[in-house]
Amino acid sequence: MSTKNRHMSLQDRIEIQECLSKGMTFKAIANRIGKNQTTISREVKLHLQVNRNSFARTDDVCPKLLKAPFVCNGCSKRNRSNCPYTRQVYSAKYAQKQCEETLVEARSGIALGKEEFYETEKIISEAVKKGQHIYHAIKANELPVSVATVYRHINKQYYTIGLIDLPRAVKFKPRKSAKKESIPNCLKKGRSYQDFIEYITDNPDVPIFELDTVIGRIGGKVIMTLHFINCDFMIVLLLENKTALEAANKIQELKTKFNSLGTNFGDLVPVLLTDNGSEFSFVHKFENDVNGNPETKLFFCEPSSPQEKPHIEKNHTLFRDIVPSGSSFDEFTQDTVNLIFSHINSVKRKQFNGKSSFEMVSFYYSTELASVLGISQIDPKDVIQSPKLLKNIY
Repeated sequence: MSTKNRHMSLQDRIEIQECLSKGMTFKAIANRIGKNQTTISREVKLHLQVNRNSFARTDDVCPKLLKAPFVCNGCSKRNRSNCPYTRQVYSAKYAQKQCEETLVEARSGIALGKEEFYETEKIISEAVKKGQHIYHAIKANELPVSVATVYRHINKQYYTIGLIDLPRAVKFKPRKSAKKESIPNCLKKGRSYQDFIEYITDNPDVPIFELDTVIGRIGGKVIMTLHFINCDFMIVLLLENKTALEAANKIQELKTKFNSLGTNFGDLVPVLLTDNGSEFSFVHKFENDVNGNPETKLFFCEPSSPQEKPHIEKNHTLFRDIVPSGSSFDEFTQDTVNLIFSHINSVKRKQFNGKSSFEMVSFYYSTELASVLGISQIDPKDVIQSPKLLKNIY
């Protein structure tokens, strides 16, 4: 999946660190993670660490650090005592921390004091009573607040004016927001997204898999998907309902299928990352094998943060090309969803140089694995990526 036009993720940074340690060029790294060469260069130079250890015997800069890649990650002398220069290294964990701190600072607004707040309130209230729009009032008086902040304060009745004084706001009904079910905090202990970041930083070579559900009709059947990040391959389980018991039973059935191949689920899927859906609350069913022994680590994203598992979210758009949002899954069988995802997994991918996800999973693992999981290869000329596929089924 292309990662252009979005923030660098921790997984991207870990991959950059691994590539640098192998001596890869910025251009090769950029091609690998789908970003511009200049972006990689800027990332490394912006977040490099200068480590002056006890072996450094000079303040001079190593000549090799004056040109790309500007760091010692791939240098054969990095861990040797006979290198007299100060080290410069790129660390994914350090770069991620710096980036997060920068984002927090950039998104922090100016806190108004008591006198400033009341002065701002007075100016905006008088302007609104004159018929001025809030944005105009803020800009005309150069006030250090945003339009959203003013609306929020009006809603909380901090101002002498109310929504009735705004010519447009009263025309819109408040948005309905359904309360999302979530995982209890006690179950997230040791399984939070921060725990996930620390784990993969300490274990950069461990493969990561993303888990999610796709909703059809509310109260109806649900599709649970498991995404192989390294090959963009997805397997799918049809749930009769969106309950923790149903999801737990289906994942245990999947583990039994793996056993039929002579493969442990945990050996293939050591790390699972999912959201806070209550259907994943039977955590031990996802973490333990059919005999109750630990085999997989399960981690949860932060609430309302789909960007923390971007690969599976992106692949779900291919599913929605065939089954539009709002469609019911109640008429689907497991064979139906297997066929849909057989077409999805047979789509040629640019990031794989024209290979499909099915071809990649066959290369990484085996064709037998895909077939046992219900996914078959569709001839490229017969692949259907639209609702026409469902018409052919029914």
